[in-house]
Amino acid sequence: MKFAKAYLAVTAIAAAAFAASLVDKVVASDALPRMVVVHKQVNTPGIQIIGQGVIKGAKKYGIDASITGPTTLDPAQQLKVVQDLIAQKVDVLGIVPLDVNVLGETLKGAMDAGIKVISHEGGSLPYKDWNIDLVVPKAFGEKEMQVLAKAMGEKGEYVVVVGTLTTPEHNKWADYAVAYQKEHYPDMKQATDRLPGGDDVDASQQLALDVMKAHPAVKGFIVEGSNGPIGIGNSLRQLHMQGKVGVVGTCFPSQAKQNLVDHVITECTWWNPIDSGVAMVAVARQMIDGKPFVDGADIGGLGKAHVDAANHEIQFDQILEVTTDNVDALIKTGL
Repeated sequence: MKFAKAYLAVTAIAAAAFAASLVDKVVASDALPRMVVVHKQVNTPGIQIIGQGVIKGAKKYGIDASITGPTTLDPAQQLKVVQDLIAQKVDVLGIVPLDVNVLGETLKGAMDAGIKVISHEGGSLPYKDWNIDLVVPKAFGEKEMQVLAKAMGEKGEYVVVVGTLTTPEHNKWADYAVAYQKEHYPDMKQATDRLPGGDDVDASQQLALDVMKAHPAVKGFIVEGSNGPIGIGNSLRQLHMQGKVGVVGTCFPSQAKQNLVDHVITECTWWNPIDSGVAMVAVARQMIDGKPFVDGADIGGLGKAHVDAANHEIQFDQILEVTTDNVDALIKTGL
């Protein structure tokens, strides 16, 4: 079936996943269940690295699994990709959502049609079979604030940046970070309302320039979205403020290395996105096989999972702190 333009950039990934699945399973292609993961945007480090996990999971679990996404960070475009896949009657739909409000009813339609829906960073989605996160949101947000507070000397103004104001896990992490600050660091405060732009390098770079002009007393940023810390770090280098403003957030080691070395990013708080891809495919296989999810069980070889059946949540506790001490070693693993 002909793919839309948004799929073309990831055709190689899809083909590799399909071929890999045949290596061990040696069955006809029409016998394999088909799974497609829709990420936030094609041609980004995020989709490339989590795509490695999807390919790995496809090979391990015997699923024709691939990854795609919209060509821009546009919830409407992401919705169109999802709608096209529903029309193709995929067996499993994976989603890393940009906007839960835009996707909600469409995902309900997918589930009503018998398509299994598995999200990542989508705990607030109203319709899903399971959401998978490699970190526990409360612990993750609190860790980010602990690192930022240390960088700021536990006092001063800071800014919280998220991908969008409706990106579910970004805002959940930010909520926990702010709550932790209010309880433990009374001499810190937010300089502005929460700002969107954390998924885009250029947008976050301009955002930081504007913030530092309007609020020169700002001493820190918490940034959710893998491109945001890069853009904000670039702006601080442009302003010759290396080491003067703390920046903590989600970023890939290979992308963040120079900014870590230059002290315009304090630390990346993260997890291994390759494992995210593996976990989504592992959950899909377990659902297809009709096997229950049990709290404390090992899922996908990733260790004990926290399973909250009532809220359709599967969480692992795998916070990864990326610093100048370990960034090179992590890059060698493919991150």
